[in-house]
Amino acid sequence: MIGLETVYQSHHKRRGDGFAILLKERGDFLRKHIGTGKKMLDSSSKDGRITRMYIAGNTVTGADIDSEALERARALGVDPIHVDLNGAWPFTPSTYDVVVACEFLEHIYFPAVVFEKIETVLRTGGILVGTVPHAYSLQSRIKFLLGRKSGTPLEDPTHINHFTFTEFKGLLEARFELLEITGHVPSRYKLLAKLFPTLFIHDIMFCVRKK
Repeated sequence: MIGLETVYQSHHKRRGDGFAILLKERGDFLRKHIGTGKKMLDSSSKDGRITRMYIAGNTVTGADIDSEALERARALGVDPIHVDLNGAWPFTPSTYDVVVACEFLEHIYFPAVVFEKIETVLRTGGILVGTVPHAYSLQSRIKFLLGRKSGTPLEDPTHINHFTFTEFKGLLEARFELLEITGHVPSRYKLLAKLFPTLFIHDIMFCVRKK
């Protein structure tokens, strides 16, 4: 039987070192909310490609199931912890100012349980910031209707959760104080998105605070 770490190592190698979607857009959003002088947990940090966008001036612990990718993140100054985040978390409660969850929550089995764990490791007033694919954008819905999954979140076999914008917002608000929830809209849909603000979002970007 192939272990979960092997699955993700193969997945990461297939995509290539340093792969990251919307690197600038996500990096800008993360830096805006994180700032500097923070003790941070980067959940599912992989090789640190997105971590490098905000590591300057912060202390970052990187958690991931892919030990090979973590070693590459170590070279950036990340303190790596090898862990399957679906299981027990080895982190001390009330430790971190910031938890980052970028393109992570669609890969885990029970998002509400993980939100509870994140709340536990955050200090009071600490923030959770990250991104998640919007599986039910109009673009994806049309492709689903046509029986196609290429170019949609369904194309990635490691995605086990698929969120609507409203569903995901509700999950956040059930446990945290919502600071901002927005999303990246491809430039060709900018005008239509003014009429239907969430329907054309490709990637949901969010920041919430521990109550």
